[in-house]
This record gives sequence, structure tokens and C-alpha cells, in this order.
Amino acid sequence: MTITTRKAVMSGLAGLGVVALLAGCGQAPESAGGGGSDGEAIDYLPCIVSDSGGFDDKSFNQSSYEGLVKAADDLGIEEKHVESASEADFGPNITSLVDQGCDLIITVGFLLADATKEAAEKNPDVNFLILDDNSIEADNVKPMIFDTAQAAFLAGYAAADTSKTGKVGTFGGMQIPTVTIFMDGFADGVAYYNEQKDADVQVVGWDVDAQQGQFTGGFDANETAKQTATSVINQGVDVLLPVGGPIFLSGIEAIKDSGEEIAMIGVDADLFKTADSDNDMFLTSIMKQMSDGVYNIVTAAAKDGDFDAEPYVGTLENEGVGLAPFHDWEDKVSDSLQGELDTIKAGIIDGSIEVTSPSSPK
Repeated sequence: MTITTRKAVMSGLAGLGVVALLAGCGQAPESAGGGGSDGEAIDYLPCIVSDSGGFDDKSFNQSSYEGLVKAADDLGIEEKHVESASEADFGPNITSLVDQGCDLIITVGFLLADATKEAAEKNPDVNFLILDDNSIEADNVKPMIFDTAQAAFLAGYAAADTSKTGKVGTFGGMQIPTVTIFMDGFADGVAYYNEQKDADVQVVGWDVDAQQGQFTGGFDANETAKQTATSVINQGVDVLLPVGGPIFLSGIEAIKDSGEEIAMIGVDADLFKTADSDNDMFLTSIMKQMSDGVYNIVTAAAKDGDFDAEPYVGTLENEGVGLAPFHDWEDKVSDSLQGELDTIKAGIIDGSIEVTSPSSPK
């Protein structure tokens, strides 16, 4: 493993504008920048551990890392980050950061829960922020979780409206709640479209009732992921939602091999902006505003000592989740689609349209 500081931040990370993250279950910290509350230099070391996707995954890990880098830059402090090559690295990576005196350690993902819990119990004076997990009850662990089914519902509706073949597809990395919540919302959004339009658009790759579908077994962009994408594509889909960090790259390769025009839907970040190439393939993306959340929590903890264990839940209402613009597909989607999505979003927020998933935050 390699641990580096802000001065050795990876090139190519896109700078993100910071938008104040509103409250979920609890009040989210307000944005702030530059120096401590008394104007003096800040003595604080925030750190982050990736999951096996790495910080250049164009998605989940990268967005979280960008929030930390932005906070460290604005505060004039250093940060440390360490990448995990596999699950076996999680515990040792966290321990290495504890040993280096990190005040706050951000662990990126559901799969780091066990290692985070163990480290938090052993080190009560160190604070932890874990993304996509709400299973740890400890005064020094703050969960940041997202009701992504809400935004995925919008994506499913948009996919159904855009499809010409009447089939849309999805596949995931691992069958864990933070993956299947996207697939649930997507499938339910398609079902809502069918109900509203008296249509019969089918979802390939995920049976929301049986909670069964297509998974690659990991989050790496590899031949297995490409074969999984191909198996979904071969069933006639013309919109594809890969859920699981870099596996979208395998989806792109499978689409190219198919020779068909198939729209992609990204997850976690706006992949039209973060993908190095082929971004014109993205109809939209289902976004978690992880960068903003990490930025605000790090800033508040470093400047004012504000840290609590109350979970933050990102929703459509507080803009913790959302649907990216259509970008290059704006002229290809129906003229009425955006207005319909705006109406549905308002309905989800006011509760008149119920969006639930077995994996939704409780």
C-alpha cells in the first residue's frame, strides 16, 4: 500500500465546485473555508481509505477523495490517503492511518464496515466517517448514507421513455445493499413509466421482486464484467445501467463490440464529466453528492470541532442524491421528459409517489 499527502494528489482529478449540503437525518455541517474559527492555523489531519476500486475509479472513491482534497486545500492542511487493492487491505490500511495520527479517517464503502468498527472500538479518540453503511453504533463513527433508490427511480423512468427496443438492462458488481438499491429504484421507475404510459418496457438483469439478477462478483473492469454486460446487451436492451464503480468501463467496451447504439446510465458521479472518454454515451447518471458531504463534514470537524455520530442521509429533498443532466442526449430524449421527471421528483419529495427498496436507509 502507498500513503501520500495532498502535495502528491493524483493528476487528472476534476475540480468540483462545492455546494452546501443540506440536512438529512441530522443537520449537515455548513461550508466554510480558510483557517480556524479564531483565524489561527489549523492542526488537523483528515485521512481516507478507498475500497478496492481505487481513487481513480471516475466514480465512488474518486468523488469522496475529491471532497477531502478540496477541504484540505481550503483549510490549508495536509491530508493522507491510501488505496486498497483488495478487502485484505482494509484493516491494515486503517491501522496505518491511525498510527500516523489521523484525526478523522474516512472509509469509503459498505465493505469496510467490519474493519472500521474494529478500528473505532480500539481507538475511541479517532473519529471515523463511513460512506454507504449505517451498521456501526459508536460515538466516534458517523455514517453517510444515500437513498439512491429515489434518484434511480427517475433514471428508470427516463430509460423507459428513451428506449426504442422496449428493453432496458442493468447489472451490478456485488449483490450488496449499496448496489441493489440502484437496481431496485431503476426497475421501479420503469414499472412506474409502464403504469403511467400503458407501456410494457422490460428490465433485463434484475428481478426486483425476487431480488435476483446479474452480478460480476467484484468492482473491477475486467473480462468477467464485460461478459456480464454482453449477456445483458444480447437480450435486446438499448439502455444499460452498470452499478459498481469501474465496471461501467467494461459496459462501454461491450457496447462497442455490439455495434448497437446503446445509452449508458452512470452511477455515483456524473460520468459524462468524470469519464476520460466515450462520455457522449451517457444518457444521464444517478448521483450521490459524496464530494460535497465529505467536504462539509471534514471542514466542520477541522475548523470548529463539530463532529457527531448522527447519520447523514442523502435524498432528493436535500440534494444528497440526484439525476445528472442529459448533456449530449438532450436533443435525443422526448420534449416532455424533463417536465415529467420534475413532476415525479416533486411527488417523491412530498410523498405522493412512494419509492422504497429493501436496501433503503432505515
